[in-house]
Amino acid sequence: MYVLDPNLASLDRIFDQNKREGYLRLDLNENPGGFSQEFIDKVLSQVNPEFISQYPETLEFTEILADYLGTDIEHLCLVNGSSEGIRQIIKAYTLPGGRIVGVTPTYAMFEVYSEMYGRTFVPVHYTEDLKMPIDRILEQLTPDTQLLILCQPNNPLGNVYTEEEFQTILDAADANEITVLVDEAYHYFYPGTFINVALNREHVFVTRTFSKLFGLAGCRLGYVAGWPEGVAMVQKLCTPHNVNAFAMLFAKNIIQTPGMIEEMVEKQVAGKHHLMDMLEQHGYEYNGSEGNFLFIKPKTDAKEIVARMKAEKGILIKSYPQVGKLGDCLRVSTGEAVYMDRFMEALLELEA
Repeated sequence: MYVLDPNLASLDRIFDQNKREGYLRLDLNENPGGFSQEFIDKVLSQVNPEFISQYPETLEFTEILADYLGTDIEHLCLVNGSSEGIRQIIKAYTLPGGRIVGVTPTYAMFEVYSEMYGRTFVPVHYTEDLKMPIDRILEQLTPDTQLLILCQPNNPLGNVYTEEEFQTILDAADANEITVLVDEAYHYFYPGTFINVALNREHVFVTRTFSKLFGLAGCRLGYVAGWPEGVAMVQKLCTPHNVNAFAMLFAKNIIQTPGMIEEMVEKQVAGKHHLMDMLEQHGYEYNGSEGNFLFIKPKTDAKEIVARMKAEKGILIKSYPQVGKLGDCLRVSTGEAVYMDRFMEALLELEA
């Protein structure tokens, strides 16, 4: 008898098939500038025929990453982008029909994976002024909840949790025996991180990616951090040789190049503040204090601006409907000041 998982049959997925080459890409929270050609050439000079022909080996890079994070390899699992780690945690630490709590709006794949595996995703909504009082989260942490998913900072609204707020949430999760997943895809844009919690206690995971600040979205690399037994369960679900050798080579060189990470962070943060300053000067409302993204309330129609920005200015951005009190907004990835100048110039011309 032929069978098909009904959860898959009813799942609604959107696949990005756009050709984005040649555009200024401010639509997917990537690093729009990427690496210098000099750095790329330096890394690729280390590639030989054996490197390409053999299966990728993860031990060396996992040790380098563990040393960078101040932990050991038993606390880490390399994944094909943090989205793979999120998927495996949902599959391992919830059951069919299980209750998963997460804020909304957030990274869409949390809900997609929940539906894919027949779990119940319970959204916690932001207030009209785009705040997330933790009482709203605490109200949903019931004994039948199996997983809580948070982002630090959250995509797309950029809010963060203080240590005191997170501890209150953890206490409630402990009382109800709920595993906690904190996605820190944008942690380099905000100094507060909960990775040490994941490394030093049970039933807390942190996922991170090299796709955002590090500019490796085209290579796909991320990792799960957590307690050794939990990490081992996630590892069981990974396919053999799931991590790209080129991704690990680039990531290794980033970590081992003195001052490179600090310089990348400085340029990205400076560019974002530069854009915020320009928006304020021209009377635009915006939201998203943390992360490498902003919601911007346009003075005309958001969807029309997105279409014209692509067709007339060669810039890719997104629109989001009904973003709290801001209404329909533009969603713009931030980057170095030179790219923010180009976007702002285009926006002012389109809305003149």
